[in-house]
Amino acid sequence: MKLITVFALGAGLAASAPLVSERQANACFLIGNDALPKEVSDVAVNIQDRITCDTSKTTISGVPDVSSGDVSFSSVNFAASSQTPLEFALDKFATPEPLRTADLATFQRQLDVYLATEAGIRSVGGNLGIKVPKFFLQFQVSRIQTAQGNPPAAAGQQVDHLLQKVLKNAPKESQQLKDQVTALAKVLA
Repeated sequence: MKLITVFALGAGLAASAPLVSERQANACFLIGNDALPKEVSDVAVNIQDRITCDTSKTTISGVPDVSSGDVSFSSVNFAASSQTPLEFALDKFATPEPLRTADLATFQRQLDVYLATEAGIRSVGGNLGIKVPKFFLQFQVSRIQTAQGNPPAAAGQQVDHLLQKVLKNAPKESQQLKDQVTALAKVLA
């Protein structure tokens, strides 16, 4: 009886602790042991097969330079720029007019390297300044999907929700830059 009680107690503790799963442990960009929030953990599992790591080069918080297809994080790294994160995102991840002609696959690969790098940063408890450009990329992907007639069904991936995520995470950015993002939210064709 005591063995069962100890086992049940141990199982309860294990179930309540948000640890990196075995599947996540295979993600080359998760370099630390810090527990990931469920949402980040789920994303890491979903993108790990699309990500490769160049361990000879590191980026933010020692995370390897990750790539998705022909896009490497080092080629779109906001932290290597003298611009603010939102200014960089607006310049680097600008969409064409009309919006529906944007290359969704390229924007998705750019987003994938940001998601992987963010997960890696979180795995070592690093600084999360990456959130502004990451949310902006999610916002742009959502805008492109909407313009191409395939708006995201999940509320958390819709343009208006992601606009609020960008703005909430950019308190130090200029109002002019935030106004540009707000204006983009109205251009969905």
